[in-house]
Amino acid sequence: MESGLPLLGAALGAGMFALGAGFGIGKIGSAAMEAIARQPEAAGKIQGAALVMAGLVEGAALFSFLIQILIWTK
Repeated sequence: MESGLPLLGAALGAGMFALGAGFGIGKIGSAAMEAIARQPEAAGKIQGAALVMAGLVEGAALFSFLIQILIWTK
């Protein structure tokens, strides 16, 4: 009989990566709003950079989630 530890590890790992991505995107948004408040004329550049960074964080979270799914299905 197989133990459920790999499943538990995959579930915990996916949850931790989801939390990490949420905190990361929140930090990016917070820093972008502070920067726009200080320099409103640079809002377009700041928003563009924030969107790119949020996309990179989401990509890393999705990649880690896929790895967790592969572990879970093994």
